[in-house]
Amino acid sequence: MSTAQDHCRKSGTAAPEAAARVPSARRATAPGHGPEGPSRRPGSPWTLRLVAVGLVLAALNLRPAISGLGPLLEEVRAGLGMSGTIAGLLTSMPSLCFALFGGLAPRLARRFGPATVLLAGMTAITAGLALRPFTGGTAPFLATSVLALAGIAVGNVLMPVVVKHWFPGRVGAMTGLYSMALSLGTAGAAAVTVPLTDALGGNWRVGLAAWAVLGVLSMVPWAVLRRTGTTRGAEEEATASGHTPRADDAQAPDADGLRISRSPTAWALGVFFGLQASAAYIIMGWLPQIFRDAGVSASAAGLMLAVTMGMGIPLSFVLPRVAARMRHQGPLAVTLGVCGLAGYTGLWFAPAAGAWAWVLLLGVSNCAFPLVLTMIGMRSRTGAGVVKLSAFAQSTGYLLSIPGPLLVGALRQHSGGWHAPLLLMTCLMLAQIAVGTLAGRDRCVEDSR
Repeated sequence: MSTAQDHCRKSGTAAPEAAARVPSARRATAPGHGPEGPSRRPGSPWTLRLVAVGLVLAALNLRPAISGLGPLLEEVRAGLGMSGTIAGLLTSMPSLCFALFGGLAPRLARRFGPATVLLAGMTAITAGLALRPFTGGTAPFLATSVLALAGIAVGNVLMPVVVKHWFPGRVGAMTGLYSMALSLGTAGAAAVTVPLTDALGGNWRVGLAAWAVLGVLSMVPWAVLRRTGTTRGAEEEATASGHTPRADDAQAPDADGLRISRSPTAWALGVFFGLQASAAYIIMGWLPQIFRDAGVSASAAGLMLAVTMGMGIPLSFVLPRVAARMRHQGPLAVTLGVCGLAGYTGLWFAPAAGAWAWVLLLGVSNCAFPLVLTMIGMRSRTGAGVVKLSAFAQSTGYLLSIPGPLLVGALRQHSGGWHAPLLLMTCLMLAQIAVGTLAGRDRCVEDSR
């Protein structure tokens, strides 16, 4: 294995010949040193704890704007006079906005620093959540939804960057922490929005706007960090120079000259991200309908979806830690994909009889999301490289994920059943397994420079 690959790994030790060529300080071991060698984490323990709290609160805030809307979509349509076509557009907006606005994150982070941009993203989410229920019309509702989704897109891209910079020796653990929080926010908003609305007087506008409180909480840690000036110098210097502060910075190439679109590793991650996102959105959008068409009650079908989404809460914490200790993450991608194929097979032959088994299998399969986030943080040597890779993989991936749910709906409408959609879903999952194996190889994007 080359020295370049050793830099990318988050487990194992450097090759002996590489170790012989670097200063002894790089080979030293001490508390706080990452698996690659010593990593200087900027800031005091208090600062790191505050960053960790900020990551968790930000992650909790990255999905309620989406998953909290679905349970009240019928009321929203009636209250705004929204057509079915516009409602369909609303459900497909997240992927499009993530692709469009996520690409702006690297440029903004280079200029202002990741923490400042994350604060701005949380502010946009909060404003969008607070304003959109009270806009009074379809067009303003869509516009304020775009505002919230733009903030989410920026957060999606920069979360791995913050982890890479502040916790370079704990990428797996911290990715697992915020992935678990993201899953909790997703499932929680889907499950709580309707009861919360009822508790607040049954007004859907108040029920949707209530999630802005979570947005305000997510802003506090980043505002404190920016006000105290704790992050400004370190993050702006790291992002502008293309380096995260590390003892072996002299050995790492400058990411400013990195053309991410020329990297096969970046493309593999982007396609893998898109295929797993497509599978996840298909499950979120259509799994309850599959069960209902098989004779399952509406309430049971909704509960099954909640369990599927809830599976990501514990697994999103464990999986990145396991992935970070592996040299090749391909076996994990294969395992998750096989669980998805088994779930699809069950839905084909016995959707109602084995419903809970298929729910659990599909919940495991959906954990390809924290896996790809972990790999993004492991496939570049520098903070600036992670910014570029995260933006490229997520923008490319979310664009690729747009057609999947729409094609499933079209096939179901024209075929009158679920066998044709499930066949499409199986083909997409097979492709996901193949690309995930390539993306899991121990490579850095800088290797293709």
